Amino acid sequence: MAAPARTAPEDDASAVLDELSRNFTYWAPGPGNGSLSSAWYRRNQIHLFGVLLAILGNLVISISLNIQKYSHLHLAQKEHPKPYFKSVLWLSGVLLTALGETGNFAAYGVAPITLIAPLGCMSVTGSAIISVIFLKENLRASDLLGMTLAFAGTYLLVNFAPNITQAISARTVQYYFVGWQFLVYVILEILVFCILLYFHKRKGMKHIVVLLTLVALLASLTVISVKAVSGMITLSVTGKMQLTYAIFYIMLVIMIASCVFQVKFLNQATELYTMTTVVPVNHVFFTTSAIIAGIIFYQEFLGAAFLTVFIYLFGCFLSFLGVFLVTRNREKEHLQQSFVDLGNIPGKQMLDKVQPDSNGLSYGTLPDGGDSTRGQCGEKKES
Repeated sequence: MAAPARTAPEDDASAVLDELSRNFTYWAPGPGNGSLSSAWYRRNQIHLFGVLLAILGNLVISISLNIQKYSHLHLAQKEHPKPYFKSVLWLSGVLLTALGETGNFAAYGVAPITLIAPLGCMSVTGSAIISVIFLKENLRASDLLGMTLAFAGTYLLVNFAPNITQAISARTVQYYFVGWQFLVYVILEILVFCILLYFHKRKGMKHIVVLLTLVALLASLTVISVKAVSGMITLSVTGKMQLTYAIFYIMLVIMIASCVFQVKFLNQATELYTMTTVVPVNHVFFTTSAIIAGIIFYQEFLGAAFLTVFIYLFGCFLSFLGVFLVTRNREKEHLQQSFVDLGNIPGKQMLDKVQPDSNGLSYGTLPDGGDSTRGQCGEKKES
C-alpha cells in the first residue's frame, strides 16, 4: 500500500527540520550532518572562500585605520609637524586600506551580497582589538560583550546565509537589470533620495539619519554594481570573456559614481557628528540596504525557509548590537583621559574650572580673560 502524500505544511515543517539538522548537528555520524561536515564544506567551499576574503579584507582595513590614527598622534607630538599626507606611516595606512577594499571587492564576486555585507562588523571589532594592543587603549567590559555578540552574529550569518552559487555573467546581469523587481526598487529609491536631498539642500536638514540614509541608498547601488563588475571580471579570468558587453561598463560607471557621492555624504556626517555615532548607525544602514539590494536584484533568498531567514536576521541583529557596544562612548572616554589636572594656582582665586567644556565656545581659552587682565593692571598701579 502506497504511503499517503504529504501536505504543504508537512513539507515546510520537514524543510525546517532538515535546515536545523544541517546547521546545528555536530555530533551525529554521517556525511551530511552539521556545518563542520565534509559535505557541508564541499557545498559551501566557494562561499567560505569569499567569507575568508571579506574577513581578511576588513581586518586589513582595521589595521590601516589604526596606523593612520597612530600617524596623526605621532605628528601631533612634534613641534613643527609636517602635513599628514607626507607621512610614510599615513601613506602605508592608505595602501593597506586599498588592499583591504580589494579583498572585499573580490569577495562580492564569489559569494552572495547577503553573506559579505554584514561582515563589515569585523572591521570595527578588529580595530578595537588592535587599538587595545598597540595604542594601549582601555579594554572595557562593553568591548568584550560587543565582540562576543559580533562573533556570534557572524557565525549565524555564515551558516544561515543563502546557499546559492551564481555565475555572474553579463547576460545574467542584463536579465536582472531589466527585471520588474529591480525597476520598481530603483524608482522608489530615486523618489526617496530626491525627497531627502531636497530637505538636505533646500531646507538645511542635516540630521544624521538624513545623511546616512542618503549614504545607504547610494550604497545599495554600489554593492549591486560591485558584485556585477567583480563577478564578470572573475568569469573573464576563468576564460569566459565578459568585458566586451556594454552592461559591464554601465555597472562600472554606476559603481564609481555611487562611491564618490557616498563618500561625500559620509564626510558631511563625520564633520557634524562624532565617529562613535556615525560608525554604528552607518553600519546598520549600509548592511540593511545591501541585504535588501541582494534580495531584490540577485534574488538571493528565493526559496529560503522561514526559520533560515529568521536566524539570519537574528545574526544581523547580534552583529549590529556588538558594533554599538564596541563604539559606545569610546571618544568621550578618550577625551576624559587626556585632561590634565593643573590644580590650584597659589595666591589666585579659582573663578572657573581649569579645563573648559569641550562643547563650549571658549574651549581652549582662558576663562574670564578680561577680568584677569584688569586685575593685573590694577596690581601694577598699586605698586
